[in-house]
Amino acid sequence: MNRYTHLRVNRVQDVLFVTLHCPDTRNALSPEVTAELYQVSTLAQADAALRAIVLRGSQGFFCAGGNIGSFQSRLQAHQQTAPTQDPIAARNREFGKFLELWSALPVPIIAAVEGAAMGGGMGLACTADIVLATEDARFALTETALGIIPAQIAPFVEARLGRRNALRLGLFGERVSGPQALALGLVDELVPDSHALDERLALWLSRMCRCAPGANRALKRLFVCNDPAQPLSQMLDVAAESFSACMRDEGPEGIAAFKEKRPARWHASFDAEQIRQAQGCDPTTPTTPRP
Repeated sequence: MNRYTHLRVNRVQDVLFVTLHCPDTRNALSPEVTAELYQVSTLAQADAALRAIVLRGSQGFFCAGGNIGSFQSRLQAHQQTAPTQDPIAARNREFGKFLELWSALPVPIIAAVEGAAMGGGMGLACTADIVLATEDARFALTETALGIIPAQIAPFVEARLGRRNALRLGLFGERVSGPQALALGLVDELVPDSHALDERLALWLSRMCRCAPGANRALKRLFVCNDPAQPLSQMLDVAAESFSACMRDEGPEGIAAFKEKRPARWHASFDAEQIRQAQGCDPTTPTTPRP
């Protein structure tokens, strides 16, 4: 039985395809959706065989951001109580805890954006390692127009766009087109339409699957755990230890494959049809991996 109500989740060749599936709210990030995403990220954190995650929205729309209806109901409920701590701040911080876990996952995350990524949806895209989008996609930080702020997503937006551009989008509520998002560095690659997006996803996943999964995990961990305040010598000590571990693990196979001019044992490939099946089929029915 499918454990998710608001997501479609399917696994193909150890790549997890996670599709937001709340079409009535344009895949808004309700507490229920966030809870299921948190569950996915917790399972992914413990999954040593996982190679990557692809995040997309169903029915051609990535994510409309926070669920405004749930904002109103929560505010009204909190006004009727006298809690010892601020429940609105606590609920907001819960979303940040998910973003921390999600962005620190030791596997590549690809966001595939169609329609729009608004508010928290844009923040979610900013946590990805690569963002692909259709040319007609739109991005915006919409919170300040509602009298609130993009609180938990702010560090992730700044990390991707830089402080000046993040402030510009937040302070002026600017709606950014696909080409503008590409110029800002929010998007890594634009494609004409959804069919082309499937093709590019297949290409990027095939590229990724030429890389050793353990080496990818070690590299992402090296960057994610990098503390700017740490002395350079200590950072390089950690890097040397990680390099040594890789050499003893996947290194012999990778070097042998290079010398013998053959694919390494971890090589895999994807095509657009697999992508469509993975994101459109019943998540309880696994897609048969390609040999």
